[in-house]
Amino acid sequence: MQPLRVIFAGTPEFARLALERLHAAGHTIALVLTQPDRPAGRGMKLQASAVKQFALEHTIPVAQPRSLRLDGKYPDDAVAARKAIAEADADVMVVAAYGLILPQWVLDDMVAPHADGRGRYGCLNIHGSLLPRWRGAAPIHRAIEAGDSHTGVTIMQMDEGLDTGDMLLKESLPILDADTTATLHDKVAELGARMVVQALDFAAAGQLQPVKQPADGITYAHKIEKHEAAIDWQQDAETIVRRVRAFNPFPGASTVLDGESIKVWSASVQAGSPQAVFGTILAVAPEGIAVAAMNSIVILKELQRAGSKRMPVADFVRGFPLQAGQVLA
Repeated sequence: MQPLRVIFAGTPEFARLALERLHAAGHTIALVLTQPDRPAGRGMKLQASAVKQFALEHTIPVAQPRSLRLDGKYPDDAVAARKAIAEADADVMVVAAYGLILPQWVLDDMVAPHADGRGRYGCLNIHGSLLPRWRGAAPIHRAIEAGDSHTGVTIMQMDEGLDTGDMLLKESLPILDADTTATLHDKVAELGARMVVQALDFAAAGQLQPVKQPADGITYAHKIEKHEAAIDWQQDAETIVRRVRAFNPFPGASTVLDGESIKVWSASVQAGSPQAVFGTILAVAPEGIAVAAMNSIVILKELQRAGSKRMPVADFVRGFPLQAGQVLA
């Protein structure tokens, strides 16, 4: 393997794992770009991103521009970032869940030759789907919500479009019936981290073979909004359960009983055609609460009241008794 000089752009844990693997593989991380520190926790104190924390632990230079647009709201940030990118003199930029759009100048600067004429490899993105399916912000959530049997990772050459660049590497993994966004996120992050190391090895050896994305099968994974969390009991049980899995851990599927919001963290499908108003509790048992849905039954297994913790139904109903006939909204 020929070590490369890498600029890494990423923010959450998904990205941190890839940065860790690139660092462990012996590549020189010349600069990290990550989102500005954000308030977090009960005290709402400023907290560094997972990527920044790793960079600081390994004395890697960090830049946190609020924008990279030279003509945007924070042009001084963009100018400073461009200077830092130039001084890093990197061979490639690896991007993973960064959170900022790369303007054209970044793409251009990262393919411009080094001062000595050596080429660069541009900007490579770790995308958590099998492109062209699920371009956009929330590919893992949307794959589960849609009932896809497989997802995966595409290492992509970035261009000016939204996840429209050429595919460099692609690998799939199954979506299990028990997978939530939380569990699938970890599998996809692990796969992406391994694949991007492989991609840089191939790049250094001149073995990357770009493939155009097909025009068929394009879908968009729109950002998850909090209002999507509300369970619609007029949907069928399979759809409801997929949404419970897709919105775990964020924003968490929810329902309402007597004006109180209740989070639903785990649920399953039970066959049956209940003759009851949608959302009606049909039975309460330690194993789960049966609720009427469209031509089917949902079994609620793990619930949470506001200000409390997640708990199995057997524990939940001790402090919040439920009974057949009550209706969830």
